[in-house]
Amino acid sequence: MKNIEIDEELYQYIATNTQYIGESASAILRRLLKLDLANDVAAVTVNEISAEIEVKVAIDSEKPVVHVNTAVVKEPEAIKRVKVLPDSHETVFNFINKEELAMQRGAVGRFLLILAALYRAHPQQFGVVTEISGRDRLYFANSENKLAESGSSTKPRQIPESPFWVITNSNTTRKKMMLTKASISLGYSDLDVEKIRELL
Repeated sequence: MKNIEIDEELYQYIATNTQYIGESASAILRRLLKLDLANDVAAVTVNEISAEIEVKVAIDSEKPVVHVNTAVVKEPEAIKRVKVLPDSHETVFNFINKEELAMQRGAVGRFLLILAALYRAHPQQFGVVTEISGRDRLYFANSENKLAESGSSTKPRQIPESPFWVITNSNTTRKKMMLTKASISLGYSDLDVEKIRELL
């Protein structure tokens, strides 16, 4: 591994493009530059994320070293992909108003508008997002109280025009991760998930 120095602005750019907790700067740059990810961290999901395997490959000057960590994820905590009905042409992009997004002064406003668009596109399936949570707190719930009980200063806000609530005191990187998991849960392709994240 080589060490390089980068300025604060570049560091913030890399940090805001994190897709999952623990993603390395090298993996983020490889993804953004569309380089081969073979020598970095890969997260593999098996049987609808019934098990998650994280493989880390460290290249040493003499020989490669491979570390494998396996953690079984129980089904209720897993992110489930919902099959969007084939005859339905409604996607989040049909409900996104880019002018309205641009008028928002902060990430929280954009975050809530994107989630509202996801809800309008998939009102029947949207409940799957309530299964998305962090290590010690819920991200989404059916009530403000449920989110408030899951941690201190969560700043729950109702997703506009929906019966669902979301925490809003997380940083932009965490909000992008929440959008990523919500989009995956609703059956979006990796390409569309990336487009949804970039709206924030």
